[in-house]
Formats: sequence, structure tokens, C-alpha cells
Amino acid sequence: MQYFIGIVPPDEYKEQIASFRNRWDSNRLRDVVEPHITVKAQGGLTKDMRWLKKVREVCSSVQGFQLTLTEPATFGTTVIFLGVQSKGIYDLHKRLVDAVSPSPEVIKHYFELDNFHPHLTLGQTHWGMKESEIEEMSFTSRNALAPFPTFHVTYVRVYKEIEQNKYVPFEDIQLTM
Repeated sequence: MQYFIGIVPPDEYKEQIASFRNRWDSNRLRDVVEPHITVKAQGGLTKDMRWLKKVREVCSSVQGFQLTLTEPATFGTTVIFLGVQSKGIYDLHKRLVDAVSPSPEVIKHYFELDNFHPHLTLGQTHWGMKESEIEEMSFTSRNALAPFPTFHVTYVRVYKEIEQNKYVPFEDIQLTM
């Protein structure tokens, strides 16, 4: 059983993203988790739940912040995502990683701290898509998902793995207003 922490876009836009990514039958990402932006990956978020109190403490000391989703981009030919512009997400990420204290190897494995690149994944070959579909999704997403919203982040969502590769909301934790 694993956990991770994400930021959820506004409901209306989240549904627009879900509907868009569901156009590709091969895109099994819809079976894994709802649209989100990972702010703290699985590393250090262990079954013993000792980390949860620390995460709550961090969130209670972090001000809500603005976040803008930006045009689609790719990681090579295997992942398509919406970009993220926000100073606040980097601060929150660093504070969460510092509080949870995963090992340097785990930080590196999950692309955290200096390697953190916040994004909202639309599709990837790991979840069943072909590279040609990633390219098609990249082209069509520019119009289908525009305009890209700016919204105020007021909470983070902890996700829990309920079966292999299936995550559901576990707890929403408010940020300071």
C-alpha cells in the first residue's frame, strides 16, 4: 500500500481533463487516479502513517498560493502533460520532502527536490498509449484544454493505493488561508 500527495485542479477543469484523456481507449491512466499534480511522491510515505502528522503540520504553516496550468509538453515521446507555473508549489514540495525525510536514493528515484518538475499527466506509454497517440494527444490538447486556468490552491489531497496501480482520495489537508 502506497500513498502520494497531490493538488487537484478545480472540479470543472478536472472533468474536462478526464473527458479529454478518455478519448483514447488505450489510456489506462483513468483507471489509476484522477487528474492531479503530484507535489510529494510515494517515497517516505510509509504504511505506518507516521508521516501524516508531519504533513498536516507543514500544510498548516503554508499559505495557499496561485497555480497556473500551461500548454502541454512532453517527456520525450512517452509522456504528455500540462505544465505548471507556481512559486508556491516548489516551496510546498521542499517542505513536505524535508518533513518526511526520505533517503537521498529515494529522493533521486522519485525525481524530488532539484529534479522536481510539477506537471499534470494526460497520458503515457507506461499506461498503455502508443507514442503516436502521445503525439496526437499533444496536438489536440492545445485546443481541447485551452484556456489553461489559474487557480488558488487551498488544500492538498493524500491519495492511497487500494490495489496495485489504483489510487483513491484518502484525505484532504487544508493549507493556511
